[in-house]
Amino acid sequence: MAAEILEVADLRTRLSVKQRLIGIDLGSKTIGLALSDVERRIATPLETIQRIKFSKDAARLIQLAEKFDAGALIIGLPLNMDGSQGPRVQATRAFVRSLSALVSKPFVYWDERLSTAAVTRQLIDQDVSRLKRAEVVDKMAAAYILQGVLDRLRNIETDLA
Repeated sequence: MAAEILEVADLRTRLSVKQRLIGIDLGSKTIGLALSDVERRIATPLETIQRIKFSKDAARLIQLAEKFDAGALIIGLPLNMDGSQGPRVQATRAFVRSLSALVSKPFVYWDERLSTAAVTRQLIDQDVSRLKRAEVVDKMAAAYILQGVLDRLRNIETDLA
């Protein structure tokens, strides 16, 4: 049941009306998740999964994807600042390969460079405590990643109109 890897432009033709998207910020210790609204305009932080074991992490992710009728999974691709692919990209691709054996939903990779830094800076500007930042930064980074895809989808639709 290997899932497909799609480009953002291909995604819009594959989603049914009202299907949401789930954004994923994959870290070594946590997985931040975000959810789009049914109109695919706004990304909202959803949950942070504390990584335990792949099977348990995947089960929770699949459970949420089914609960919210997600049409696709958007996963941040942690490219190096020069655009090259390092060990974190390899780990992300391996995670997607393993997860795609369990879920039929398509995946879209999205460049996540500086997403965590941008979210952290935003939280510091809002005077959020270090402890509270640690609790929310991963799911907010997932929302940042997902919002990038939602904005790109909207731009593609505008260009086609």
